[in-house]
Amino acid sequence: MNDDTDAPAAFSGTERRIRSFVLRQGRFTPAQQRAFDRHWSRYGLEPGTAGVPRDFAAVFARRAPLVLEIGFGNGEQLLHSAQHEPARDFIGVEVHRPGVGRLMNGLAAANVENVRLYNHDAVEVLREEIGPGALSEVRIYFPDPWHKKRHQKRRLVQAEFLELLAVKVEHGGRLHLATDWADYAEQMREALAAAPAWRADARHQASTTRPPWRIETHFERRGLRLGHGVWDFVYERT
Repeated sequence: MNDDTDAPAAFSGTERRIRSFVLRQGRFTPAQQRAFDRHWSRYGLEPGTAGVPRDFAAVFARRAPLVLEIGFGNGEQLLHSAQHEPARDFIGVEVHRPGVGRLMNGLAAANVENVRLYNHDAVEVLREEIGPGALSEVRIYFPDPWHKKRHQKRRLVQAEFLELLAVKVEHGGRLHLATDWADYAEQMREALAAAPAWRADARHQASTTRPPWRIETHFERRGLRLGHGVWDFVYERT
């Protein structure tokens, strides 16, 4: 499962936040290390000056709708998105280096230019790198469910996080969440229903229907084999 995003206990800036990820890096292959050596300068972004949003039009040398995917795992969805939505620019955030390396190898092999990556904490990227209203869409697919009751405070999708996203997404922009845990789906539904900055996208009302731009990933297929359902939530910034 994806355990590669960061959720706050509080968003005041000075209080210690609860991490929603644990850095279980796994095996870092020579090919993934070579990806960092060869391709990070092309695809990677390092956090800049705190409080100064990054100029993504300068990064991509054009002005295009900007999509953020948080916790992209091994990157298969992000690679697909970039190849099939060439009029949009994509920012991926992932804390686990093996997945970042794998995706960079895929991007380089396909000569993709409309993707940049952060190997960093997603909340810090949102706070410091993304300007108000800079995003046209945010995609968060299969975040860590923290299924044990005592750990659910670590879940990413909570009221404070939705408020932060609302600052960064333009009016009329989109938020797309997906999970294969029923109780997390219910939590997402309740949090979104209580968030005044977000309303359900009438074009995608059925939460059990996968929108056409999201592929069925390896991770998702594993969950389906285990008997999990899959829920998608597509919301619009009011």
